[in-house]
Amino acid sequence: MLAEQEYAGHTSIHDDATAGSLGLRAGPIEGPTHFSQFVPLLAHCWGEDWFERGCFSAHFRNMVVEGESVRAFAELPPQEAMRTRAWAEKADGSPVLEASASVGPDHGETLLEQRMAGLHPPGKLVVLSDLHVGMTGAEDETVRMDPDRNMGKLYPFSLNDKLEKITESSPWYSDGSASPWGRAIIPLEMVSVLAEYTSDQARFPVKQPSVGLFSDLEIRMVEGPLFVGEDYLLRREIVALSESKRTESYWVRTRILDRAGQRLKAEMLLNHAVMKESFPGYEAAGQNL
Repeated sequence: MLAEQEYAGHTSIHDDATAGSLGLRAGPIEGPTHFSQFVPLLAHCWGEDWFERGCFSAHFRNMVVEGESVRAFAELPPQEAMRTRAWAEKADGSPVLEASASVGPDHGETLLEQRMAGLHPPGKLVVLSDLHVGMTGAEDETVRMDPDRNMGKLYPFSLNDKLEKITESSPWYSDGSASPWGRAIIPLEMVSVLAEYTSDQARFPVKQPSVGLFSDLEIRMVEGPLFVGEDYLLRREIVALSESKRTESYWVRTRILDRAGQRLKAEMLLNHAVMKESFPGYEAAGQNL
């Protein structure tokens, strides 16, 4: 569904041609797509509490392309335990993601909090050289997800489009009368769509053209769930910078608040990993910094 995705005036890694230019066999599906596979498992563990105070903290290990089968697993927690381990595999057993799942308010240290604690300071950054930890978005952002609202160039589809193809559906996503909260709720995998919809307004100075992907993603409900047709206010902050052999990364925590900006409803922690080889003249640019 992201084959036509566009940002900063160019195509994304989900486009087959762009993916091929970076040595990938095809454009991968978006990582949060897998989150829907875990919802029935975690609802089985914790019921409505999962939707109201649940946290899914995932590290993506291997890309998945359209047509590949993925199986989701979660360990059944002991009675009254509010934390467990989850993971996903391809049909051949190769890992797709690993995750911690928990119900708050006391989540303990999530998987991504553990990963962030172990990060080493990056070397000389090129694409992200103008970013720094503590940098915040340029302005508060107002977002809303209506059933038929196209979510723009970054997400060129609507919630209803997604619900036609979602891996694990629920009447709670479209029928308010079926929902325990009397309103349709936003699916877990679509929370990242809501939170990234206006991300260009943050105006983080990432050098272009460069192509990135989601490497780590955590969705945490505080006063959930989030509702279809509701206005929310977003505030962003860069909380870490890191580097690997192939990527430069900036970790952004996005706080999702009520319309008045007074009550925290949910948070998203996202590791944007930018492919070094996607930036023209990367090595030469690094020598000139």
